[in-house]
Amino acid sequence: MAALAVLAALVLTSIDALIPALHTADPGAVAAGTTEGTPVAPEPRSPVAVRTSEPAPTPAPAPAVEPPSPPRRASIVMAGDLLWHNTVWQSAADDHAVTGDGRDGFDFDPMFAAVKPLVRLADVALCHEEVPFALPGEPLQSYPVFAAPPAVAPWIANMGFDGCTTASNHSVDQGWEGLAHTADLLSDNGVAPIGTFTSKRERRRPVILTTDGGVRVGVVAGTYGLNGLPLPQGRPWSVSLWDADNLLRQARRAREAGADIVVVHLHGGNEYDHLPSADQVALVDTLTRSDDVDLVLGEHAHVVQPITRVNGTWVVYGMGNLVAQQETTRPDTYEGIAVRFAFRERADGTFGVHEAAYVPLTWNVYGAPGPIRVRRVVADLEKGVGDRARLLDVRASVREAVNGLGRTPGLRER
Repeated sequence: MAALAVLAALVLTSIDALIPALHTADPGAVAAGTTEGTPVAPEPRSPVAVRTSEPAPTPAPAPAVEPPSPPRRASIVMAGDLLWHNTVWQSAADDHAVTGDGRDGFDFDPMFAAVKPLVRLADVALCHEEVPFALPGEPLQSYPVFAAPPAVAPWIANMGFDGCTTASNHSVDQGWEGLAHTADLLSDNGVAPIGTFTSKRERRRPVILTTDGGVRVGVVAGTYGLNGLPLPQGRPWSVSLWDADNLLRQARRAREAGADIVVVHLHGGNEYDHLPSADQVALVDTLTRSDDVDLVLGEHAHVVQPITRVNGTWVVYGMGNLVAQQETTRPDTYEGIAVRFAFRERADGTFGVHEAAYVPLTWNVYGAPGPIRVRRVVADLEKGVGDRARLLDVRASVREAVNGLGRTPGLRER
């Protein structure tokens, strides 16, 4: 997994091997080990005498040339909203009662066991922690104003997530104190909060996650709004909003701080709409015209939206949910995708995507038939496990949504 290096940029300098030039003898010079003189007597027609009994020395072998370093690579994985409805954490409490594992009465591992390998194999793994954590001593809350179990924070770290975007329409559900508490809990567990800030200084410092291979990935996030709630009083810098100037300014800071790859995460769009809104399209068009933006990922609609390329840059308009328990009359809210983008270094030192893939996911309603289990659709179909008819329906539904703006060459389903 990626080694987290937050708020710091490492400068790696590659040194080319110096290749000494081979010095060849001047054609008119006297070679070592030979004599070349003029005629002994003034006989113009006499040939010049040359000694050839001693062979010329063998030239020293040219120094070995070190092969060029292979291009650096980095994979980035992200999935949909972590939307902690009360029945989601109740399911984790049921699992804790059986396993005895987890923390503070919750065990989230069984719920996400199928997707954990995908997260842990990524060089940089990102999650979207859409809602704040409950303050100490305060009750947990579900929709419409959330306060999730604080035990989620160490679970996020245990899953292998390196950073979590926290800019969403629910960022200030618990006010300034809840926003800061959520950021602190994530940070204390080694996970970078992205898109909400606890100080002006923090707002100015880009979040850069450094892989084990030394690739530096900057991540910027912004939300369309806060459900009508105001920004914390006196702290207008505390939540990143999704206006283009703000996001491009943060992307530029990340690049200037040494980021090799810059990811912009957007929280917005029309809920339950599989196609991006006009605002999403316009913002993405602006962002992808910048050389400072290498990838755009989106959330908020709670259903899968298209994956495409805009101005040559890969864009995921919406990943749906990673877990939620919304109305059962909306079965597509029980579907989502994880995406994986593999970047490779180009000859000029910049990075470009050379592999793009999405993984269809689904999960059950709590109690039907038991605790919630998030499943990888294609993997389960290949193994012949689970409700085959439901899995086929989800795969078809996700494919249609992913290709909602047309099929994109190079995109794979996994």
